[in-house]
Amino acid sequence: MKIETLEFGYFYHIYNRGNNSGTIFFEEKNYNYFLQLLSKYIVPIGEIYAYCLLKNHFHFLIKLKDESEISYERFCILNDK
Repeated sequence: MKIETLEFGYFYHIYNRGNNSGTIFFEEKNYNYFLQLLSKYIVPIGEIYAYCLLKNHFHFLIKLKDESEISYERFCILNDK
């Protein structure tokens, strides 16, 4: 299996689907929790241009920030919590 490396400054369409197209968001609070995680892990390193959360899958259009725009110290502090 080839591992793709994401590059700074590029746009990416990131998507995923539940196993066997199964549900991944069972309740309204699941969507909110997912968006909180998105904010915690993606916002420090990228810009979110669009997203779509559906019952059994999701899509994001993000652009990774340039390496000089990322505060690794801040990112490490956020992930320690």
